[in-house]
Amino acid sequence: MKQVAIIGGGITGLTAAFRLQQRGIPAVLFEAADRVGGVIQTVREGAYLAECGPNTILETSPLIGELAAALGLEERRIDTSDSAENRYIVRNKRPVKLPTSPLGFLASPLFSCRAKARLLAEPFIRRAPADTEENLAQFVRRRVGREFLEYAINPFVAGVYAGAPETLSVREAFPKLHALEQRYGSLILGQLLGARERKRSGSVSKQNAPKFSFDRGLETLTTALAKRLKEQIRTGQAIGKLTRHNNTWSLGQAGEYSAVLLALPAFRLAELQLTHKAKPISLSMLADIQYAPVASVVLGFRREDVAHPLDGFGALNPEVEQLNSLGTIFSSSLFPGRAPLGQVLLTSYIGGLRAPHLVTKNPDEICDLVMEDLRIVLGVNGEPTYRHVFVHRRAIPQYDVGFGRFKALMNELEQEVSGLYFAGHCRDGVSLTDSIVSGHKAADRIADNLKQRD
Repeated sequence: MKQVAIIGGGITGLTAAFRLQQRGIPAVLFEAADRVGGVIQTVREGAYLAECGPNTILETSPLIGELAAALGLEERRIDTSDSAENRYIVRNKRPVKLPTSPLGFLASPLFSCRAKARLLAEPFIRRAPADTEENLAQFVRRRVGREFLEYAINPFVAGVYAGAPETLSVREAFPKLHALEQRYGSLILGQLLGARERKRSGSVSKQNAPKFSFDRGLETLTTALAKRLKEQIRTGQAIGKLTRHNNTWSLGQAGEYSAVLLALPAFRLAELQLTHKAKPISLSMLADIQYAPVASVVLGFRREDVAHPLDGFGALNPEVEQLNSLGTIFSSSLFPGRAPLGQVLLTSYIGGLRAPHLVTKNPDEICDLVMEDLRIVLGVNGEPTYRHVFVHRRAIPQYDVGFGRFKALMNELEQEVSGLYFAGHCRDGVSLTDSIVSGHKAADRIADNLKQRD
């Protein structure tokens, strides 16, 4: 059996390579950059610990805990503190706790009495035809009204996709939401009845899933994976051309392989030159997948210079509030060891499809825009004691209306072209958890198929 080639050294490619190693399948991972890990990058400066990309892992699948255990990271795992369960939505320029129970919802000032009454009608709203593809804004306005769109869904979408409800597809970006309506005819009834199915499958809803990191940040995970795969990783080696002949994939001077897993962002996939049976395979249409640009702004402050108690996960900013940033995570409230004693660490995000031009500004200007919001929303008075700005020009793929054609292309090629596989955030979901599960499952598909051929 020849080795498997994995193109792309982000968390998806690393997870796939490790899973293949577990199953006794030799693999080589190629990464164009000089480091693996992709957007997962932890910066440690003195007593500050800043995350440049994701801040937490959601344990919605048992595969997440199994991966940490297999890497020997269980003792280094840190779960979010109980005090970090509160989530805030900004309304009238002030953070308001997101209600977590029916009674809390009725008493919450986040939504008007009219909006609360409108929600009671949701179980009686007729489901959309199964073949109709709505954008998220249409779906939410139809089922629960405009106010929930503006003060619940819009900020949530900014936090997950840095995107716009007016363009995201319900069916593709939020398939579980679409499935709830189609199966139960109601989101409220679907949440109640669907809990039984999640319990049987072992999966956990994102709302209730444990959130965790590691004592030295999320890069602990990718570092551990890289250590296990050390002899199999080739950094600084971009692969641009792949040819299938004689039941093997040729990567030119990089060698020949039984199978190839493409774990790249869509805009990189679109640049690849693939040939199968002397005919080119075009992935150019994947360049049409839109990516939201995001700047991560990590700021430290003296505790006494922040009026808000920071007793939660963070605060999201609805677009109607007309603030500069998308929201802020209370990083030092989530995990210990993120800031020096007597100080706090806040991670804010700016840009997205809401204001993509803001990420083109210089770091000082970006910090000033975030500081303006923090003073208004959280009562920050002093100047930062620490700062770190990291810009992702193409951060998060947008699962917009029509996205299904991109997934169909990748699925069809997997079926029609022997030994070609796809995985990653432009196919299987944009969260860190989605990427890990995608890599794991792709490796299992490869291993199963290779064993059938032997």
